[in-house]
Amino acid sequence: MPTPAARDLTPKLTALFAAGLFCLSTSLARADDTDPTAPKGAAVTVLKAAKSCFANIVEVTGTIIAREETQVRPERMGLKVAEVMVDAGDSVAAGQVLAKLNLPEGGQISVQAPVGGVISASTASVGAMASAKGEALFSIIARGEFDLVGMVPTRDIAKLQVNQSARIKVIGAGEVDGKVRRLSTTVEPNSQLAQVFVGVTTNRRLLVNSSGRAQIRTGQSCGVAVPLTAILYGTAGTVVQVVRRARVETRRVETGLMSAGQVEITSGLQEGDIVVARAGALLREGDPVRPVMASADAK
Repeated sequence: MPTPAARDLTPKLTALFAAGLFCLSTSLARADDTDPTAPKGAAVTVLKAAKSCFANIVEVTGTIIAREETQVRPERMGLKVAEVMVDAGDSVAAGQVLAKLNLPEGGQISVQAPVGGVISASTASVGAMASAKGEALFSIIARGEFDLVGMVPTRDIAKLQVNQSARIKVIGAGEVDGKVRRLSTTVEPNSQLAQVFVGVTTNRRLLVNSSGRAQIRTGQSCGVAVPLTAILYGTAGTVVQVVRRARVETRRVETGLMSAGQVEITSGLQEGDIVVARAGALLREGDPVRPVMASADAK
């Protein structure tokens, strides 16, 4: 049978034991909250925002035209074509005989190329009449020089300068080099587009009126960049999800240039910030996560 003293101590010991358990559980909970390495929340792949340089490109889509076309006619009237030496598409040199014509009084004269280039069109046929004021016997693309002529918005025309290098993709001819040759000094009033002439540099045979697209590099911009997959577009604007102290933070950002799946961030992020590699709606502000750094190959 317990003594009175022992009976009096039992409630006190019980209270002290309960208080100890409470303090221990509270201490563990606090330690878990303050320990950034505690394994809690979903695992997410992250990467560090790093600096990258982006080429500033102006694109010009347009049509291939002859830079200069020369019309060839005889100097006299009433002549008849006796012989034709070239066809459309042939390359000719300056002074080369293109055709021979019969004179009314007998004898022949030769029609020569005034300039070297490519025959773009020919109406010459044996027995046909030729004269100084009639239809041209031949049209020559002088020196085989072509331009890509296209339109660009007024915001881009200010970035362009004569002699800037271009890379041109021509349908049917592949990629060729070029340079900005001439810029319009006026703007089309309805569309607010300005005309650009890009000279084409190639030995390949081009077709007049072919479609082409030029990419003109006007400079570059270097700054913080993240993959396109790290960006969310919504009603709240453009955001990325950053991991800080093992929790998700939503950052509103401003974007700039884009290249090879990377996007320039002009404001809202700093180099070294830990960013969720594939942002998604399932992650919300304040969610606990376990960040897993992406490998170099996965970036």
